[in-house]
Amino acid sequence: MITIAKCASVDEALLLKSLLAGNGVEALVPDEFTAQNAPPYMFANSGVRVQVNESDAETARELIKPATP
Repeated sequence: MITIAKCASVDEALLLKSLLAGNGVEALVPDEFTAQNAPPYMFANSGVRVQVNESDAETARELIKPATP
């Protein structure tokens, strides 16, 4: 798995995961449960990761491009 985005919140990461899944790209938010239970500042600098299979990385980046700054 390769990280294609780092989001400011779990909600943002899950939204990207849903966008990817809706377009046939399997995605994972490995920090989901930790970020939900951690203080908000814990992921402020590192972000909540969204990961996909390496073979889907280019497609995933194109799909999320309009959704990420």
